[in-house]
Amino acid sequence: MPDKTTPDLNFSPKGLYIGGEWQESIDSGTFETINPSNREKLGDVPEAAEKDVARAVAAAKTAFVEWRRVPIAERARCLEKLAQRIDDHTEELALLDSVDAGNALSGMRGDMEWTAKTLRYFAGLITEIKGETSSHGPRHLNVTRRQPYGVVAKINAFNHPFRFCAEKAAAPLAAGNCVVIKGSEQAPLSSLKLGELCEGIFPRGVVNIVTGGAKAGAALVTHPDVNRVAFVGSVPTGRAIAKAAADSNLKRVTLELGGKSPMIVLPDADLDTAVPALSAGIFSGAGQICTAGSRMYVHEKVFDMVVDGVASAADALKVGYGFDAETQMGPLITSDHRERVARMTETAIREGASVVTGGEGIEGDGYFY
Repeated sequence: MPDKTTPDLNFSPKGLYIGGEWQESIDSGTFETINPSNREKLGDVPEAAEKDVARAVAAAKTAFVEWRRVPIAERARCLEKLAQRIDDHTEELALLDSVDAGNALSGMRGDMEWTAKTLRYFAGLITEIKGETSSHGPRHLNVTRRQPYGVVAKINAFNHPFRFCAEKAAAPLAAGNCVVIKGSEQAPLSSLKLGELCEGIFPRGVVNIVTGGAKAGAALVTHPDVNRVAFVGSVPTGRAIAKAAADSNLKRVTLELGGKSPMIVLPDADLDTAVPALSAGIFSGAGQICTAGSRMYVHEKVFDMVVDGVASAADALKVGYGFDAETQMGPLITSDHRERVARMTETAIREGASVVTGGEGIEGDGYFY
């Protein structure tokens, strides 16, 4: 694979975004973020300590007092304004995620379009936040009124870095909550860029963004003033979050974990349609997405044709640096992940599987397989 220098991102972290201001971490801790396409260092990112998380939660709690009273039309306008800023910065954001996470640039452009549409969707859905009334007789009237939780923590994955940080915050913000967002430590840059885009739109403290690893995430989950937690990521981490949330103050938890749904091909399938769909289902995002169809159940009558077709599609893929406009599939996110994929392949071969194409690392500095 030819050498390629990381393009200029015209972005560097200003700090943690807390209470509408950029602040250094209390202990001045940082961690490196790496371009998985060529292993070049992209910069030093502030690493939030427990006290930083506490500051962010406190800012959100303070802002909630007024934000919950903001008219729904004004909350909708805030989401609309953020959606427009995302539209205005699509290329910049797409390049940022493509470099930091290794995803194909074309896919990240689609992420930005999807994110802006999601924000507009929830801006339009705000008026549907309604309660219910019911009568249990002439002297009884039951009334329900939906109330915001207060401070909501959003902990996100690396595979759609900006999209998850922005779109997963849309619903809680629309409902009158304040958020503390923790972007992925493996691709943290665009989460901080989101803070820049939010400036001047939301009141101070409504949106707060911290970066860091498991310690920052654990501090968010266990903080007594966080009333709801949403997480996108692995099953083991999801289990740990659910347990920690239950042990602290029985927080409401939403977990979006590994799906890996099977794809089924019956003998009457149109293979000219099915094979490209099967290929897109697993090769998108280098297979590092929860919706990846990592298992195929294929009827024996068409089995060989499907295997040949998917192998041909794999051979035809343009694998390369995520920020290369021609790339269809980029690298894996870390060296550890590449080694894990290699071990899984080796295990499958020992257990009787046959490799019809690929099955080994690709030369170069990046985490390609």
